[in-house]
Amino acid sequence: MRTPLFTLIVVLAASSAFAQQRPLVTEDPETIGAGRVLVEGGIEHLHDAKYPVSGLNGDLTRVPLVGISIGVSSIAEIQIDQASFQHLSIKSRRPGPLTALMTATGSSTTDTDDLLVGAKIRIAPEGTARPAFGFRFATKLPNANNESGLGLDTTDFFASILAGKTTQSVRIVGNMGLAILGDPTNGNRQNDELTYGLSFARAITDAAEVVGEINGRANTRSAGPLPGTESHSLVRMGLRYTRGGWRADGGVLLGVTDNDPDLGFTAGFTYAFTAFQVP
Repeated sequence: MRTPLFTLIVVLAASSAFAQQRPLVTEDPETIGAGRVLVEGGIEHLHDAKYPVSGLNGDLTRVPLVGISIGVSSIAEIQIDQASFQHLSIKSRRPGPLTALMTATGSSTTDTDDLLVGAKIRIAPEGTARPAFGFRFATKLPNANNESGLGLDTTDFFASILAGKTTQSVRIVGNMGLAILGDPTNGNRQNDELTYGLSFARAITDAAEVVGEINGRANTRSAGPLPGTESHSLVRMGLRYTRGGWRADGGVLLGVTDNDPDLGFTAGFTYAFTAFQVP
């Protein structure tokens, strides 16, 4: 029978090698390691996705959802996320602030996804009684355009403090931070929102884990959110299976606010390998 200590070692090793936690989005403070590269890909389908700025509502599919992380030192990595296409099967339309700019007139619309480019730094390693701490910042580039109805044409900035602690076979990770979101209808305005995430990963065998999280952002503007900066929150529950440098995952997504999809599904893979030596 496997001992609790052996299971703990397995979980800690997996956390270090796969610091990007598909199907979760809450960021672990552990980085992937110097000279290592992590590649992930997947598909996500969301039922009843809402776009209040363009007024569209429908079923959204995002694929291939590619992400790449490059370990530039033992405590830092560069991240490129959401390299993907998105396709919305339109179920309904209503007037929105930027409806007049939209050129999508059929029963569906397709566009690239907004690319996220950022970095993560581990500030302090995990101790016996102390969690690991890290810091992450990222910029969202306006690759999706408002003519398709799927983009906002705004450049946004995110910064978060990360914490993570492993207890026996369970890893708990928390994020708290700030999002600076542009107003797509007025370039002179922005909305500063609170971002948050809380996740767990529970080892059930040497290779398999049950995972879950709640992750989102909250509007803090007393007069109400600016267009496109509404509060969002998703609950994710799923499974991960690791074999060597590969990991497969699948999960279910549940919307929390009225601005979120009702239900969604995701599946994908992660591959981590040593690519170069850091001098």
